[in-house]
Amino acid sequence: MSAVWAATALETGWFSGLERHSTVQELMAYIKALSTGLGQGYLEIRRPDGDLPYLALGFKADHAVLHLFDNHGGVSLHVGDDSAAPGAEVEVVIMDELYAFTADVALTIDHAWDIVLDFIQTGEPGALSNWYEL
Repeated sequence: MSAVWAATALETGWFSGLERHSTVQELMAYIKALSTGLGQGYLEIRRPDGDLPYLALGFKADHAVLHLFDNHGGVSLHVGDDSAAPGAEVEVVIMDELYAFTADVALTIDHAWDIVLDFIQTGEPGALSNWYEL
């Protein structure tokens, strides 16, 4: 299984829009390196068979937020998994900036990664009820 992705550069900590084609295992190793090296990062990922839909994963420490850019030009945020206290805010990296999000869209990095892996394998972002349309 392969994926097309762009991510925060390990060397600079800045988002690089240069797309890479790799196996899922190579992508997982890269995200692990970001997580352990910088403690944060941003990833845009799509399947090799088209530009849309794609997912954007922003994370910092143990928290993540997932955006879905769908086939019709819509943007949605994945529903949170109760990993952050109600009313709390979490900060994650979006491209090169830290942004605060409410707990209702905060995921653990592991849960977010499971959603990304499922998307890579199936081409589907999961049930529509799991997304808040923006």
